[in-house]
Amino acid sequence: MNMRLLGPLAALLLLPGCGDAPASDQVHSDGNALPAPEPALWEITGEDGNLEGWLFGTIHALPDGVNWRTEKLDQALRRSEALVVEIADLDDQQAIARTFYQLALTPDQPVLQDRVSPDRRRKLAALMEQGGFDKGEFQSTETWAAAITFAQLASVGDSENGVDRALIRGFGGGPVIELEGARKQLGIFDRLPEKEQIDLLHAVIDEGAVAQRDDPRKLMVTWLTGNLEQLELENGAGMLADPELREALLVKRNTLWVRRLRELFAGTGPLMIAVGAAHMTGPDGLPALLGERGYGVTRIQ
Repeated sequence: MNMRLLGPLAALLLLPGCGDAPASDQVHSDGNALPAPEPALWEITGEDGNLEGWLFGTIHALPDGVNWRTEKLDQALRRSEALVVEIADLDDQQAIARTFYQLALTPDQPVLQDRVSPDRRRKLAALMEQGGFDKGEFQSTETWAAAITFAQLASVGDSENGVDRALIRGFGGGPVIELEGARKQLGIFDRLPEKEQIDLLHAVIDEGAVAQRDDPRKLMVTWLTGNLEQLELENGAGMLADPELREALLVKRNTLWVRRLRELFAGTGPLMIAVGAAHMTGPDGLPALLGERGYGVTRIQ
């Protein structure tokens, strides 16, 4: 599972990446054409048939100039009375960085190479060399924070072009409501048992090795075209193949978010709910969970 689909802080972090070129004429920075945008969008209605809002699965980093806006999305945004996101203050990077380092730094940690399995030490050394890190550089860094740092190395695109940040900056229809906030989201990683933090680091190391062999545009195109089947396959691999990590990073959060969304539906007009696309797929995804609770959830894009 690529962390750019999981949450802003999982890839550390998120201006509009939408260009004004016609969708069919999009060209990636590598010179190859991109498909017309159709990222996944759902309409939500209550048991009485009244409109409650929309679900939009986002990606938290993109290359420059990728056009992801569509008329259906823009129409929904114009009708939305509030925007619901994971973290509202994405532009306050200094505050986010302070929170990260407050949680991430603990003195006298084991050497990072000693925390991973012997078969991954060569891959870890390659990642450290790629990032320009010295061998002892992570000795005061908790394992989850090292994993997030290395995840950035494999990221294609810039968090400045993240969809979440573009929506927050461009939303003029009402309040921006956050589901977690930076401290709460980072705290999820910080509270993982050390064994699960090591599993997270292992997954990031393995994904980094795969990313060097794969088409770097693959995840972006999968998201851009709304290919939920492929996104679900991504969700079932990597770090989210680990049951404990899946429960902590995806399932539990989705369950809490649905509870919060039901409260918001009761007191606020139509909502645009824009969170990482990883939270939208499968039986544990937000569309499925809302459907189980009696809401009508219809994919419209």
